[in-house]
Amino acid sequence: MTEIVITTLAERPDVVPYLGDFWNSWPEFMKEDLVADALLGAVPKEFPDQCLIATEDGEVVAHARSIPFAFPIEGRPELPARGWDQVLQWGSEDHRLGRATNVSSALEIMIKPTHRARGLSHRMVGAMRDAVKAKGHSTLYAPVRPNGKTAAALPMAQYVEQVREDGLPVDPWLRVHVRAGGKIVKVAPTSMTVSASLAEWREWTGLPFDRTGDVIVPGALVPVHCSVEHDSAVYLEPNVWVQHDL
Repeated sequence: MTEIVITTLAERPDVVPYLGDFWNSWPEFMKEDLVADALLGAVPKEFPDQCLIATEDGEVVAHARSIPFAFPIEGRPELPARGWDQVLQWGSEDHRLGRATNVSSALEIMIKPTHRARGLSHRMVGAMRDAVKAKGHSTLYAPVRPNGKTAAALPMAQYVEQVREDGLPVDPWLRVHVRAGGKIVKVAPTSMTVSASLAEWREWTGLPFDRTGDVIVPGALVPVHCSVEHDSAVYLEPNVWVQHDL
């Protein structure tokens, strides 16, 4: 088995143009978060020292993005309920204003399907911790998407409490973070938002969306709220804040 090498994008700027075409395992509707659409693409260009790639024989097999931000400051007394969306906005605002930053947040870690179950997720979290620490930051936060959660009706707060016999979380991604030294802080109940017409939801999911009420959508962590009367449906995804003290 060949060696997998992890570097920052600052060390491999030639890879940046290809990240937009990177394989994506997220559900189709998750690509419609407007905050991500507006701001995520700039992260590798603005913070290459905090974004990572893993290569094997020159092929990119994993990548990760994180963003620096100022916290806590006036107007930001605690980790936000709007988790992922909010921290991406905070980091982008701080960069635009030239504000000094002292902590960072993970935004995503993507592993190529052929390279999962090889311990690469743990290595990527460790490398992200190292990159943030090298920047002089004391803490790495992560609004984790617990994609092991398959029961949409189960509240996230209850899912987070589920542990294995060894005391580690049942969720694979939460388990990776805890093993790496992170601690679960709280649920971010409205971490990502996808709001669209029923026609758009039908196109993304293949579901009828013809009744007002909750709709269970494959890949969604909680139900999607549908209103036939208003011809719209809203998905408010909860994530889980994890704190890594470095």
